[in-house]
Amino acid sequence: MKVFDMKKVGLRIKQLRKAGGLSQLDLAHKIGVAQNTLAQYENGTSRVSVEVLFKLALELEESADFILCLKD
Repeated sequence: MKVFDMKKVGLRIKQLRKAGGLSQLDLAHKIGVAQNTLAQYENGTSRVSVEVLFKLALELEESADFILCLKD
């Protein structure tokens, strides 16, 4: 059984954001959260809601499974 690791998820979000050429502020606006909230997701100090995960998957053009580190 896999263990949910928000730090790994945050790192994945950060890597995908940077690969897409987006700043934290740009991505935060696109998914409807504050920049500091996105920073907390990326640092692994706050959990992503299902709604935000859905928006991240659309904006970053990746599956939710990949963002959640369930698939490589």
